[in-house]
Amino acid sequence: MDLKILETAALGKNRLMGLDMGEKTIGIAISDAGRTIATPYKTLRRTKFSRDAEELLALAEERQIGGIVIGLPLNMDGTEGPRCQSVRQFAADLGQQTELPIAFWDERLSTVAVTRTLLEADTSRARRRQVVDKMAAGFILQGALDRLNMAG
Repeated sequence: MDLKILETAALGKNRLMGLDMGEKTIGIAISDAGRTIATPYKTLRRTKFSRDAEELLALAEERQIGGIVIGLPLNMDGTEGPRCQSVRQFAADLGQQTELPIAFWDERLSTVAVTRTLLEADTSRARRRQVVDKMAAGFILQGALDRLNMAG
């Protein structure tokens, strides 16, 4: 799914939500209404799909989200492995429960970049564990926002 579907998505609801899909958690970031800055929001502990989707869609409604950007965990050579299939399936299932457009963004090295930043800031291991997923979601969403703003 291409980022272009987000350019005109839900004009009255301008914010975008970014997701970093982990096996145990989902990092969540939300953009400002002008779609220029991504802010790490929270980390959701994954349970079962229906509950995760319910929480994400309730948050989308509450925060006036107009579209969702999901990080796609491509292999370093650009190919898709089992984790990509899992993320694509989650997106397809979520898409059946909402009319919000959903796009993917290459998330290669997002967690590595965020972890490096946290290490440089001398963040404790416990604190890194608490914030890395939502910060990775912010990194993913910021990349998508930058691309959208360059195109516009």
